[in-house]
Amino acid sequence: MPVSTDLDDLVGAVRDALDGGPAVVPLPLLSAQAPPSGTALVVRTSGSTGTPREVLLGAAALRASAAATHTRLGGPGRWVLTLPPTHVAGLQVIVRSLLAGTPLDVAPPGPFSPDGLAAALRAPLAGADPVYVSLVPTQLHRVVDAADGGAPAALQALTRCGGVLLGGAATPPRLRERALDAGVPVVRTYGMSETAGGCVYDGVPLGGVRLRIAATGVVEIAGPVLATGYLADDAATAAAFHDGPDGRWFRTSDLGTHDDGVLTVLGRADDVIVTGGVNVAPAAVEAVLSEALGAEVCVVGVPDPEWGQRVVAVVAGDAGAPERGDGTQGAADELARIRDVVAARLGRAAAPRQVHRVAALPLRGPGKVDRAAVVDLVRDRTR
Repeated sequence: MPVSTDLDDLVGAVRDALDGGPAVVPLPLLSAQAPPSGTALVVRTSGSTGTPREVLLGAAALRASAAATHTRLGGPGRWVLTLPPTHVAGLQVIVRSLLAGTPLDVAPPGPFSPDGLAAALRAPLAGADPVYVSLVPTQLHRVVDAADGGAPAALQALTRCGGVLLGGAATPPRLRERALDAGVPVVRTYGMSETAGGCVYDGVPLGGVRLRIAATGVVEIAGPVLATGYLADDAATAAAFHDGPDGRWFRTSDLGTHDDGVLTVLGRADDVIVTGGVNVAPAAVEAVLSEALGAEVCVVGVPDPEWGQRVVAVVAGDAGAPERGDGTQGAADELARIRDVVAARLGRAAAPRQVHRVAALPLRGPGKVDRAAVVDLVRDRTR
């Protein structure tokens, strides 16, 4: 379909594409090549590993993903759109709504706000259908913070939903616990554009989805939700998708473990920090610090003449706090405490050597932290 900013046009085009109509292209194509026959949706990746790619999804994959989601959640329901309809998570909300045959409710235009979410949930929660919503951790953070600040309407509304999907980025353990304690039916999702969105819920694959861990520790996924490949990039398609005697598999960029049927994602393979000859997984450090500090954290490696890479943590939500490395005794004491917390859980090599505070972490796509921008921020502050 031609690029359109009108949501009604987009919803209509997605409906047609699911029934065999022209491919939906919600963002201008990066390639001059037209999508091949059988494509229902062309989704642009966030480009977190470099140049964005355009993922080709067929109607069967979109339908399989939506059906498996509804089965896992307990049945079709009414969906509320809070995410950009240009990325796979937002587009899948549209697909699920269409296949459920229920009205699509949309959060107010403009930046996300807890009040806007509460308003969007009001009408669907008054009906008889189960109500579902898909959020990224940053949005849930704002809802929880608003409740703690005396504005609980959005959090209370979420507790009445049939399911609150949370994906797009790692969920800090403390945030998840806070939401669950309040009664929010949080479901952590894992997936990407190449798998038609989330395909693993709370560590367990959706129906028809299979997982395995390659010898390199990288997560691989198979099942009816897979994309057909990348538009105008045969080399990337061949590198990521491969056929074998047990079916077609997609090789992710994530490290993980798959024990007793539950997937644990350890972070991106290309994000691993090598410091003093020791491999450090940023996601593991982020989880420990998020729990200890009650804030969103991004951990990156920056060049260091002694260690090769220096582990640095950037904490969101307190831009006015002193830098943990500004030379004051209080800052030194807090940095030491933070290092001790991480070292006790993950070893001394994983302990950050610097901590920076920012008002908010830079994002790329819905809820995804822009790690390259975080590294640039740290470099600018330490020049």
